[in-house]
Amino acid sequence: MQGSNRESRMRHIIVATAMLICFLVLLSAVRAEDDVLVIPFGLDRYIPAPEDNPLSSAKIELGRGLFNDRRLSLDHSLACSSCHDPQHAYTDTRSTAVGVFGRDGTRRVPALINRGYGSSFFWDGRLTSLEEQVVQPIANPNELGMTLEEAVDRIKADSTYVRDFQQAFRSEPNARNLARALASYVRSILSGNSSYDRFLNGDRSALTIDQQHGLELFRGKANCTGCHVGPNFTDEQFHNTGIAWRGGSFQDDGRFAVTHNESDRGAFKTPTLREVARSAPYMHDGSVATLDEVINYYDRGGNPAPGIDPELHPLHLSETEKSALVEFLHALNGQ
Repeated sequence: MQGSNRESRMRHIIVATAMLICFLVLLSAVRAEDDVLVIPFGLDRYIPAPEDNPLSSAKIELGRGLFNDRRLSLDHSLACSSCHDPQHAYTDTRSTAVGVFGRDGTRRVPALINRGYGSSFFWDGRLTSLEEQVVQPIANPNELGMTLEEAVDRIKADSTYVRDFQQAFRSEPNARNLARALASYVRSILSGNSSYDRFLNGDRSALTIDQQHGLELFRGKANCTGCHVGPNFTDEQFHNTGIAWRGGSFQDDGRFAVTHNESDRGAFKTPTLREVARSAPYMHDGSVATLDEVINYYDRGGNPAPGIDPELHPLHLSETEKSALVEFLHALNGQ
């Protein structure tokens, strides 16, 4: 019996020691990340990054400069920040993108806030890493319109960039590290510490009565949490909400173009609702101008498209309920 008790105590000690080690490792990881980024209250403390591109202040600052540099566009007229405007949740106010020489894109500029938590990128999710995603607009003829080789040549001609690449990557500028610097900066674009976050943490005065009603509807009758879940208010999945269905056909095949699965036709990635009050217009094509119109669209159950997501159905919200939902969505703006 005594031997059995000793074995039991030893097992408890081993388990407790293992748990302590795990806690200390996690704590050190959080502290290491805090040295680079201040994670806003309400967000996940862990921001995923590839093993070959850990976050560093040098990379983030280099990426910030590149993000705002018009030399990365063919005609020197645009930077990444020209479309991804900090005043509008790192998107813009147009329905669809406009690139060099006024060339029109086909989809809405995606908001970049909290994309460091993402698992796929672009409205159709065709890429699975920020390192892949961030250089696509440079090479797209309807966006910044130049080759990566041309972009790197322009960067190499700037002695400050040559120095900064050496500091961040210990190498001269190249396409791989251009991507890694831009991706590092995008991971630093964060929004949290909203009224909603403070309310959730116990500050009952952080939300108005109308916003609290809106939160109840968001979680309940309006079923917004069918797609908009978690700290970032997105399931990172793809849904056919009927928005691309007009005139008896899909105007954009969405996710289908990537997977070729018929069930994905007309499906688009769920966007975050963080900063949503600052990121109008809405949907993948910018076809819905205001939050009130968004609520009305979902209240009627969307467009009756083939294969529409089964979560969508008429909600029969009152005007008071619609207003409360809009008020709640304003409470997702960060500070």
